Amino acid sequence: MSEESDSLRTSPSVASLSENELPPPPEPPGYVCSLTEELVTKAREELQEKPEWRLRDVQALRDMVRKEYPNLSTSLDDAFLLRFLRARKFDYDRALQLLVNYHSCRRSWPEVFNNLKPSALKDVLASGFLTVLPHTDPRGCHVVCIRPAAAYYRWIPSNYPITENIRAIYLTLEKLIQSEETQVNGIVILADYKGVSLSKASHFGPFIAKKVIGILQDGFPIRIKAVHVVNEPRIFKGIFAIIKPFLKEKIANRFFLHGSDLNSLHTSLPRSILPREYGGTAGELDTATWNAVLLASEDDFVKEFCQPVPACDSILGQALLPEGLTSDAQCDDSLRAVKSQLYSCY
Repeated sequence: MSEESDSLRTSPSVASLSENELPPPPEPPGYVCSLTEELVTKAREELQEKPEWRLRDVQALRDMVRKEYPNLSTSLDDAFLLRFLRARKFDYDRALQLLVNYHSCRRSWPEVFNNLKPSALKDVLASGFLTVLPHTDPRGCHVVCIRPAAAYYRWIPSNYPITENIRAIYLTLEKLIQSEETQVNGIVILADYKGVSLSKASHFGPFIAKKVIGILQDGFPIRIKAVHVVNEPRIFKGIFAIIKPFLKEKIANRFFLHGSDLNSLHTSLPRSILPREYGGTAGELDTATWNAVLLASEDDFVKEFCQPVPACDSILGQALLPEGLTSDAQCDDSLRAVKSQLYSCY
């Protein structure tokens, strides 16, 4: 057989395919680890991640998805699946459940996750509601700074609901979790409740609280290492009373209430990484830089969150809704009930 004939036999052209057959899609780029040696060691010790078995573990999770949830519309790239393995310390079953929960949560709360892109949240981002500090804490955790009052001073519920603020939080988490460094180190939340009034706090009712916490605990591949609350008014007792029943003990133990005592905050977050507003030496709080990072990622979010969901996947999402994230009717979210609970704090 001639060399030309052999070439035709081994490499058929598109023209030789049947009318209804297309060439297979190109293989996604292979995974390349971006972790430093220090983080590889940390991942081995804390997450049970063994570099020599990493791709084997990813393939095992991929096979489980294909076998148990063949209709689930999800990325199966190495880098994407690694997020879930790391978040569940390479326990295949728990990583699979987290992946399923992640997609189920997205399907169950379209007001938050549909059309989730930076350009749709320009007003919330411009309000200064949240940002990510430029420096990590001593453990390498990024610090997500949430300031409800910054947005609430300008927030009129008739203009946009509180779910817009929640969308901004998930937008930030989705961007952060793309980094392997964040997957290993986790994040810290710094919540400043200065100026939060009763009328605004009442919009964060038990149904909203239950869904947000349920997703963060059981439906998102991120490790929350600590939540530091500062400048909390007396009303925060009511807010925390709404939140606490939905918190797992491990997460509840990672809440630290500092009040106006910034010295207490500095025992966990050093002054060198904090802005001047929190007694730090890292300059003024900058929200514009993180907003620019998000807006520069518009195309990635459009690709991931602005595409139609297959009908079979929508049905699957409803069927796999995690415990604690059931229907609205199962949680009394009336404004009167919430205000009554908050007033009891005074």
